[in-house]
Amino acid sequence: MNAPNPDIQQLLARRVPGYALEQPFYTSPEIYQQDLENIWCREWLYAIPACQLTKGGAYVTLQIGAYNVIIVKGRDNEIRAFHNSCRHRGSMVCKSREGKVAKLVCPYHSWTYDLDGKLLWADKMDADFDPSKHGLRNVALREVSGLVYICLADSPPDFEEFAQKAAPYLDVHDLRDAKVAFTSTIVENGNWKLVWENNRECYHCSANHPSLCRSFPLDPEMSGIMPDGSISAKLQAHYDRCEAAGAPARFLINETGQFRLSRVPLEGEAVSYTMDGKVGATKPLGRVTVPDAGTLLVFNYPSTWNHFLPDQSMTFRVTPISPTETEVTTTWLVHKDAVEGVDYDLNRLTEVWIATNDEDREVVETNQMGINSPAFIPGPYSSHWESGVIQFTDWYAAALERALAPKRMAAE
Repeated sequence: MNAPNPDIQQLLARRVPGYALEQPFYTSPEIYQQDLENIWCREWLYAIPACQLTKGGAYVTLQIGAYNVIIVKGRDNEIRAFHNSCRHRGSMVCKSREGKVAKLVCPYHSWTYDLDGKLLWADKMDADFDPSKHGLRNVALREVSGLVYICLADSPPDFEEFAQKAAPYLDVHDLRDAKVAFTSTIVENGNWKLVWENNRECYHCSANHPSLCRSFPLDPEMSGIMPDGSISAKLQAHYDRCEAAGAPARFLINETGQFRLSRVPLEGEAVSYTMDGKVGATKPLGRVTVPDAGTLLVFNYPSTWNHFLPDQSMTFRVTPISPTETEVTTTWLVHKDAVEGVDYDLNRLTEVWIATNDEDREVVETNQMGINSPAFIPGPYSSHWESGVIQFTDWYAAALERALAPKRMAAE
């Protein structure tokens, strides 16, 4: 027998702060659809590092819910985004996940678009046909410090707060002078919120991440989030030293809790995410002159967390696929002039996070299987170890409540 459709507003109203969400939030197709409509199709989403599109005509396609989007670099070096739907009869224009083209040509009837989305050619149309009215539909796109974000909403929310606050932290990493060393995409058989909850704590790290624990600090205060809002003398000293060298570091979180930035030290003598803790790339990426500056941790819900270090950077993109499937794409960036085999060894550069991602996949999938049980009852989070998880679930519930409020008022 099918379970009844959950009343999402009732579930939100009875949510207990500091406790895991109820089962339907992780399993229900109806709530998954609400997540897509009210969060994923409304908020700014991290897409790609700008350096991934190396030349004019280079493109990638992304799938977010029912939407497929083309992100393409024009001959003028501007990056633009369009809905991947021909203005003739709706066929996908670009079928591959990435590629390079001179023009965007629909494979169905060869309607041809320029890289700026303008319709250039449509054969044998009627005399009153106006090509200027049939260009590809734009998707909102913004770039900040070499990171490309898109928004599917017709009226996107403000992007300026994030751009203005994040740019000083990011600019010193010179991501526009980077290149993609490697990209990994995996599918985790778990709800997208479980992927985020797992990311936002290291309560599980010592038991699950032997490679990562060589360099990532287990001390929860190193995340910059303490239950009482305080900052330890050790972390403050690290902030001061980095900022004296021109690398913004101090903990910053916006009012809604949607994004956060903080530059934190790594474990012991480690300076990068490698098995021996030494640099993964000998040619620095950026202008962070403190060798042990650690990692600039940046998250921006719902789509990305990131690690920016003096030698390399890693971006992580989260994309929901179904109520119990989530795609995680990790991209390793190095200096554009760094030579593989000379300035970095690809296996050494990537092995820690390839292992960690796979370990996290198993953790999330086991978590999802346990939640699927009718016996599941939400348990309490640890305010010491899981304050980041509490912060994420609070943000999620508040974001959903804000989005649903106009609909509730209209229904009443």
